[in-house]
Amino acid sequence: MKKLPISLVIITLNEEQNIARCIKSAPFVSEIVVLDSGSQDATGSIAQSLGARVFVESWQGYFKQKLRATELALHPWILSLDADEALSPELAREIQGLEFFEGSDLSGVDGFEMPRLSFHLGRWIRHGGWYPDRQLRLFHRDRAQWQGGMVHERVAAKKVRRLQGDLYHFVFQDLADQVSTNNEYSGLGAQDLKSRGKRFSLTLLLLKPWSKFIETYFFKAGFRDGLPGFIISVGAAYSMFLKYAKLWEMEKRGDGLGSGLGAQVEPAAAQAPASAKALPQTQAEQ
Repeated sequence: MKKLPISLVIITLNEEQNIARCIKSAPFVSEIVVLDSGSQDATGSIAQSLGARVFVESWQGYFKQKLRATELALHPWILSLDADEALSPELAREIQGLEFFEGSDLSGVDGFEMPRLSFHLGRWIRHGGWYPDRQLRLFHRDRAQWQGGMVHERVAAKKVRRLQGDLYHFVFQDLADQVSTNNEYSGLGAQDLKSRGKRFSLTLLLLKPWSKFIETYFFKAGFRDGLPGFIISVGAAYSMFLKYAKLWEMEKRGDGLGSGLGAQVEPAAAQAPASAKALPQTQAEQ
């Protein structure tokens, strides 16, 4: 297979169940970079067996970790994936059909965004704001840049072209994983609100969860995904409730960090999450 001058970069933490699928979905890349934050499983050895250069560095937060992984790559064209993601065969063929060489018309493109399709509770989720959930994951690092804070990191570029193939996202292992991840992200979201000077509001605590459920289940047609769609919408609403409840707890404690509602016990940049994953856009917009 012809190799393209693209570096596949992945940040990981305990991803032995996902890393092989992720790497194998992009066999056309010339380089694989894995930035691990201290996995206690076989993530590193699996990645190395598949040809990856594996680096181990302490967790610095989602934004800084992905920026660092991009810096470690040898090629300027970056394919940045999370370990629980994989290119669909259609998307892989579409990327292979592009010309990543000097003199091609890609000189006028800074990056490519692709629709992300998430699998959860036994089915592909196509409603509730989870799809198309477009992600800019293939980009030229000199003409695009990572942006973000504690929760919402993303790549920003001016000249972006859209691809049609799906990026597969195996977002949660099960409901317990969804609850754990929502708990983690609600804590990060509360810290983000506090860092931006936002104050607790009882009105928002009462109304935001309801508006999130109505938005995802009715306005964004989550009901069309059956019972999984209902469960997802309830989970998104509860995560919203937790975010504002944790903000209240932080203010009540007066130390900036709560614990009784499951908030982080250390600043987000110092403590690695349960896994380095990104949520579907509507789920992350808390």
